[in-house]
Amino acid sequence: MRTFIALELPEEFAYEVAELSRSLSHEVRGRFMKRDTYHLTLAFMGDTSPEGVSAACEVLNSLEGGGAVSLVPNGLGKFGRSADATLWLGLVERPELLSLAEDVRVGLRAQHVWFDPKPFKPHITLARRCKLTGANLSQLPFPVTSEATRVTLFRSTLSSEGASYEPIHTVGLWD
Repeated sequence: MRTFIALELPEEFAYEVAELSRSLSHEVRGRFMKRDTYHLTLAFMGDTSPEGVSAACEVLNSLEGGGAVSLVPNGLGKFGRSADATLWLGLVERPELLSLAEDVRVGLRAQHVWFDPKPFKPHITLARRCKLTGANLSQLPFPVTSEATRVTLFRSTLSSEGASYEPIHTVGLWD
């Protein structure tokens, strides 16, 4: 089963990200993500065995009650080439966010669960397969700072319409 661990976005923040995405879609061509797919990946695990899923749930359980995490937008970015890019909303690398990502990764390593070892880059994917031009994007409605309080292990299913995500296990971060 294809899995990842992510911070869920607060509902109002996700609506504001969707508003930003709608504004971008007038200036940028690409396959824009649906609001219900927005998340902030802490660790992508790929194909995971049932034992790995169980171990990942234990890692999440160890995070419960650790405190909310601030989400502070800090601009747009891209992965890939301008003719075929993934467009994302970046987030400030706040200490509590970096610490949470590190706790997830240390926990997965301790449980011998594989995850993609690329450095953590806090972002929310807005669109894939974008064709980026020199459009004026200065007047965009960026989301206001918010706090995330839920970490979830998701199952990811790929299809011709894009990925769909199913929550497997969620813990709350509130104190």
